[in-house]
Amino acid sequence: MSLPPVHRATRDGSRVAFVTCAELPGVDHGDQPLADALARRGVAVEAVPWDAPGADWAAYSLVVLRSPWDYTDRRDAFLAWAATVPALANPADVVAWNTDKQYLRDLAGLPVVDTGWVAPGESWTAPGTGEWVVKPTVSAGGRDTGRYAMPAEAALAAAHVERLGRAGRVAMVQPYLAAVDTVGETALVFTSGADGRLGLSHAIRKDALLDGPDAGVDGLYRTERITAREPSDAELAVAGRVLAAVPGGADRLLYARVDLIPGPDGEPRLLELELTEPSLFFDVAPRCAERLADGIAARL
Repeated sequence: MSLPPVHRATRDGSRVAFVTCAELPGVDHGDQPLADALARRGVAVEAVPWDAPGADWAAYSLVVLRSPWDYTDRRDAFLAWAATVPALANPADVVAWNTDKQYLRDLAGLPVVDTGWVAPGESWTAPGTGEWVVKPTVSAGGRDTGRYAMPAEAALAAAHVERLGRAGRVAMVQPYLAAVDTVGETALVFTSGADGRLGLSHAIRKDALLDGPDAGVDGLYRTERITAREPSDAELAVAGRVLAAVPGGADRLLYARVDLIPGPDGEPRLLELELTEPSLFFDVAPRCAERLADGIAARL
């Protein structure tokens, strides 16, 4: 049986690394469908922690960031490593921009969730009313993130901001958008396909994650409840505008995830743009793994 061109082109022993972390060194269970799809295309996948001693990153045809979820504790070292990898997806300059949520400052003019910033050493006064989210600008998996009701929990919120500042971390403060409790959050997943261009793969709904002040996370991430969702025209339009603003252009990306939440007026607001190590939810949309496998094969 003859293989389609994109499959036939990968029967040359191509090797792809899935970048992981020391705490979870193997292929994450959520990424196994992608590894299986690549195996069907003759592409060998190896899981390698980003800081593995002696790893020969130049030996891989492509190095794909998947689950290096401990980088937030050593971001400088992680970025220095990324800059040395010859064939990294997504590219190292995108990773440097995207791993600090202050990239939201660069998206001024787009519908972004209102955000205040508190640098180490700066004073901050908690708002008098409403619910607010406090988190560091460098974080992943919902770690070091809390939800605070004012004025009852103002002291706890202030302590959270101060704790981040003492650790040399910039805090970000955002209003808690109540629509997440009913409508949920929409994540639009974009992947490269056989044509090498980034396109919409699928979308999912995430239930509300925060239920109170930061009490720590047991592990590298909080558990989320995920279901399939059809994105609205408004969400697609906002996602398109966000991707168009990515430095260097979106077509350099192997994948992207645009996380949106309804604002007070019901219109979608950007919560996060995930370009470094997002979960892509292959279990909700199995064909996504096939599309991304074609995209990786095209790059090989």
